[in-house]
Amino acid sequence: MLASTLRRVQLVLFTPHLRLLTHLVRLQSSSATAIGESISVRTPPIPLVLQPAGDNEKLSPIKPAAKAKSVPSTVLSYYYDTARPNAAQLRQADKFFRAHSPSILFSAGKFRTVKFTDVPEVAFLGRSNVGKSTLLNALMGQPICHTSRHPGRTKTMNGFAVGGPDGMGHPGRLTVLDMPGYGHGSREEWGSEIVKYLVGRKELRRAFLLVDPLHGLKQSDETILALFRHNAIPHQVVLSKVDRILLPSSRSKSITEEKLAEHAMELQRIVEKIRKQIQPKNDGPPALGEILTCTADNERWKVLSSEPKGRLGISALRWAVLAATGLHEKTSDVEVQQSLPALRKSTR
Repeated sequence: MLASTLRRVQLVLFTPHLRLLTHLVRLQSSSATAIGESISVRTPPIPLVLQPAGDNEKLSPIKPAAKAKSVPSTVLSYYYDTARPNAAQLRQADKFFRAHSPSILFSAGKFRTVKFTDVPEVAFLGRSNVGKSTLLNALMGQPICHTSRHPGRTKTMNGFAVGGPDGMGHPGRLTVLDMPGYGHGSREEWGSEIVKYLVGRKELRRAFLLVDPLHGLKQSDETILALFRHNAIPHQVVLSKVDRILLPSSRSKSITEEKLAEHAMELQRIVEKIRKQIQPKNDGPPALGEILTCTADNERWKVLSSEPKGRLGISALRWAVLAATGLHEKTSDVEVQQSLPALRKSTR
């Protein structure tokens, strides 16, 4: 009877972050009594799982853990108060940034030297070692920002024209601003110029604050966030270098779906913690209820990303920029106007 009972026991041991281990229980002595029966435990060469079914169901070997083919968009972007962009909108954002090569507008050390225009602007800020310039190169699709392994490479406010001429004499329909990093490797005077720009720039539509997810919000980040809230500056938090959470081992060239799910849960915990910090109550307008995560250019992620060069989350960030400046609606209108002649021909 014990042998029959053992055959019906269904055990599945699933551990997302460890290899599957299943021990096979064998009956050693068929002549022993129910009390005196002895069993031994061994680890089979192939992990086994007892499948649910009838009495005659046999043990079936577990298939090797499947490699993750892509990173789900829900892992990389979190929309609490805004709508998640669809595939067509993401393609629209990519097309806007890829249609024309970006160009350098200005490089200024002082806020008063920056000219005022009617072109909408977005500013990117972050600590000196957060990977801001690398991320901006991925955003604009060109290695136009200087990058370095040493913190504090960006020493001036650098403006870039994006999206091609606007038809009104401006070289770009959008201005992307790379601000000097703060914190380690920065200079105190840069902070005062950043504040002057954020408070006094009427063209600014949104400030994007980059945060390292491994370290979370530092005191300097919280100071900037308080400045945003007290001056009612629209702002949004973006987690950079997220590959260090999703694929922590620098030597790994692949990852299983189970491992990716485990690391995604860790990323979600980090995002939820940061969300509480950036949306305090009764302290001025909080950060946008939308947290994006990105990795700019990582060879390890080519097998997991549908975006070029293994970039993760860049399309969603591009859409966020367009949405912040209202260019997502204008871009759609332009595409509709351009498609009308072809539509009229097809209906003749």
